[in-house]
Amino acid sequence: MKAKDLSKNPVEITLSMLNTKWKPLIIQELLTGTKRFLELKNSVGKITQKVLTVNLREMEEKGLVERKVYKEIPPRVEYTLTDLGYSLATVLEPMAEWGSAYKELLKIIEKQQKKSQKLCQSS
Repeated sequence: MKAKDLSKNPVEITLSMLNTKWKPLIIQELLTGTKRFLELKNSVGKITQKVLTVNLREMEEKGLVERKVYKEIPPRVEYTLTDLGYSLATVLEPMAEWGSAYKELLKIIEKQQKKSQKLCQSS
C-alpha cells in the first residue's frame, strides 16, 4: 500500500485497516501475545475458518500481522502482531471502554423502564 493510494481523511484510513467486524476482534486477541490459528478461531467468537483465514491474510498484507510457519508434523502456524498492529491498541482501547460504558448505560435505562412499567401497571 502506498501513501498516495490512501484517503485524505485520517479516520477513513484507520477504518480501512479495520474494515471488517472481525479484524478489531482478531487484533484484540493478539494484543495478549502470539496465537495459533485454532486459538484465534476459538477465542474470536462465531467466526468461520474461511473468514478467519481471509482476514488474517489481509492483515498480513497490510503489515498488521506476521505469520510464522513451523515445519513440523502436524504443521504449526502462529500469528503475532507487528509493531503497526500493536499501534492499533490505542484505537481499540477507547472503543472497548466506550462499549463497556454503553452497555452499562443500557442496563440503567432498562432498569428505569422496568420501574416505569411497574408503576403504570400498579396505577
